[in-house]
Amino acid sequence: MIEQIFIVSGLSFGLSFIFALGGVGAAVVLVPVLFWMGIPLNEAKPTGLFVNTISMIGASYDNIKHKRLDFRLGTPIIVSSLILAPIGAYVSVHIPQKLVLIVFIAFLVFASALMLFFRSAKYSDQFREDRPIVPMIAIGTLAGFISGLLGIGGGNLIAPILIFMGYNPKKVAAITAFVVPFSSLTGFIAYAIMGHFEVLLILPAGAAAYAGGYLATVFMQNRMKPSAVKRLLAVILLVLAVKLIFKL
Repeated sequence: MIEQIFIVSGLSFGLSFIFALGGVGAAVVLVPVLFWMGIPLNEAKPTGLFVNTISMIGASYDNIKHKRLDFRLGTPIIVSSLILAPIGAYVSVHIPQKLVLIVFIAFLVFASALMLFFRSAKYSDQFREDRPIVPMIAIGTLAGFISGLLGIGGGNLIAPILIFMGYNPKKVAAITAFVVPFSSLTGFIAYAIMGHFEVLLILPAGAAAYAGGYLATVFMQNRMKPSAVKRLLAVILLVLAVKLIFKL
């Protein structure tokens, strides 16, 4: 058990650092990796959600401190995702595991394709600054349900959609880093109530994730270009999708 805790904590730090560069949680990779390690899927998912919550709190702290966060754009997404995440978690434990993995693969391919191949021609020369409420509520609703269903936090869905809509990837990273802890936490609570989590595993993993998320946000804002952030995340998601296909 001790060896497993060290491995999971190391993965939490490294993956949280990488994915916080794009303002999204590491659970999208951590959950299938824990599953491959032999941890039951319904225990891997709440672990991933907890890691998301802690790592994105670290990222959001730095974003708020340096006034990078657009609260008006992010709030509608937060409210709608908060409501739908527990519903997704409840549905997840009542459907076949293979079906959950198939949905996971489809999600990964969709998110990576948006990041790699789609461009918003309308905003090709400048990033948009408007804050439409209804589309943000719709995005939060979908992201919240997927977050609870797959145990991933929803940031990997929110980020590519907002980027496709024409928002600056660095601004999107700050927004998703703020949204993900809320949807992840409510999804985690739902799994915890149903008895699907291991306390000795999630606490050290959460501490490591906080450090990774905070350091990544500082590094990304100071060193990386928005386009580089987007391409990095897209490639990681696509590779993971291929690995899960072979797992099936």
